[in-house]
Amino acid sequence: MNQLTVVIPHFEGADFDAMAVEFASSPLTKGIVVLHDGSFTGRLEQCRSIETKTPGSGTALKALLAGVKTEFLLFVTQTQRVTLGQHALSRLAAVAGETGAGMVYADYYELKQGTRVEHPVIDYQFGSIRDNFDFGALQMYSVGAINKALKLHGPIADVQWAGLYDLRLKVSVDHRLFHIQEYLYTKAEADTRKSGEKQFDYVDPRNQAVQKELEHISTQHLKNVEAYLAPRFAKIPKCEEVFPVEASVVIPVRNRERTVADAVRSVLRQKTDFAFNVIVVDNHSTDGTTKILSGLAAEDKRVHHFVPVREDLAIGGCWNEAVASSLCGRFSVQLDSDDIYSGETTLQRIVDVFHGSDVAMVIGSYKLVNMDLEEIPPGTIDHREWTPENGRNNALRINGLGAPRAFQTHLLRSNPLPNVSYGEDYAIALRLSREYQIGRIFEPVYLCRRWEGNTDAALSIEKINRNDQYKDRVRSIEMYARQARNKVTRTQPMILQP
Repeated sequence: MNQLTVVIPHFEGADFDAMAVEFASSPLTKGIVVLHDGSFTGRLEQCRSIETKTPGSGTALKALLAGVKTEFLLFVTQTQRVTLGQHALSRLAAVAGETGAGMVYADYYELKQGTRVEHPVIDYQFGSIRDNFDFGALQMYSVGAINKALKLHGPIADVQWAGLYDLRLKVSVDHRLFHIQEYLYTKAEADTRKSGEKQFDYVDPRNQAVQKELEHISTQHLKNVEAYLAPRFAKIPKCEEVFPVEASVVIPVRNRERTVADAVRSVLRQKTDFAFNVIVVDNHSTDGTTKILSGLAAEDKRVHHFVPVREDLAIGGCWNEAVASSLCGRFSVQLDSDDIYSGETTLQRIVDVFHGSDVAMVIGSYKLVNMDLEEIPPGTIDHREWTPENGRNNALRINGLGAPRAFQTHLLRSNPLPNVSYGEDYAIALRLSREYQIGRIFEPVYLCRRWEGNTDAALSIEKINRNDQYKDRVRSIEMYARQARNKVTRTQPMILQP
């Protein structure tokens, strides 16, 4: 019979003891390893313990692996009670053996306010290198796959938090990570916040040390799979087109009668030394948005309001309509219909970066505010994790790059955005950064207004999964493209700037 070692992070209370007993009672379990901060004294015969400040410590994981003699290693990754379903451990082990997977994971039930609800997870793919991929609370690894991965790709890094992330990526190079589409266990809900409150965790300044570790690990993984790009960038191709204005602010909108006028007026207040306009693509609004925009266009000739002929456009498609228009300026600058520019110099600052450097796009920083423009946590989102040298590699790990985003219009015309309403900006940023440098503004020039009407305010698990799966797919496409580019450039280098 297959045997396994179970690894559990210690937490205080009766739930820990009950969970440890449940795992120990399985005929598959040969031993249990408790990761703890010094508080665990041990009450089970099969238990051994490893003292560590953080469960993700590379040192702790190396000590763990040195003592493992079983075929499988099961990590419990949360400090709340996990209750196993019928034959859960044997099912995980059987699928791991039958598929030859390096790691298996499963869907689960979640207890929310005393009610058990389904929590499906998604399939792992080549581009699923983000550190917040939801595997649930149980990850069962093949010890043979671990040993092979560490032999081929080096030992677990000497990190404080990112050891399991490093192990997962190393195993994934040569082994599949297999999703069992069955609800095999129940766990307590670990994070009760709404989706819109969770999405900025990775840019919290308090997490910077963790983020640097994660960046180091993911960058090495890209090197292992030959998708890493060295800090050499192509020059922006010359553009001979004649543009009506220097910059156009593009606002796709549908049914935003409460916010769109504020957005447009924040553009019209801009003070610049160049001509600009606003292109508002009204995607067949059914509320008062169309009437509001018609009135704004009548008041100011810089406002161009049009309703596209096509009725199958998402946000990306609306952007493509605006960029292809003869009204569009040399630079296309983003503004969401919920948001506003924070001052009168935002547009000038963005265009100055284009004129001062050879970049394909410029990304600014923003401040989160409520509808009264009062700052709300976590405040300023500046993406200081970005560096000119490694930003385009680290971009494959994180979930976004910031706002506002601005582009060289002629590059967008030859590289249209995907016609989707989630991740379209992320996809084009990855595509452009594959070849060109990206400019950054690290001071807030944009106010992101959070309210109940935001499309990402409180998403269902099904919508979250769909969004995550799409961005992982975008990452997969980009990583395959970078692999191909690396093969080409090894034999036929591009003309690059230092």
